[in-house]
Amino acid sequence: MAGNEANRAATRRRRQLWAGVLALVGLVLLILGLTVADGVAAWVEVLVAVLLLVTSYVVQHLARRETVYRQDDKG
Repeated sequence: MAGNEANRAATRRRRQLWAGVLALVGLVLLILGLTVADGVAAWVEVLVAVLLLVTSYVVQHLARRETVYRQDDKG
């Protein structure tokens, strides 16, 4: 059971890492889209940035949900 707990912790950390990477890339694209780019490229960058930020939030939510609502392996 200790191995299962370690596996869950590793999965949670990996999901949190991906959520952080997605959020960082999304913020960089958002800043570029709002400041540097213009025209259609700016709108595409902003749209992709928003999608990345929402995806980051979902991945982070999944990592937290697995920690809070996990089933204990007692039995």
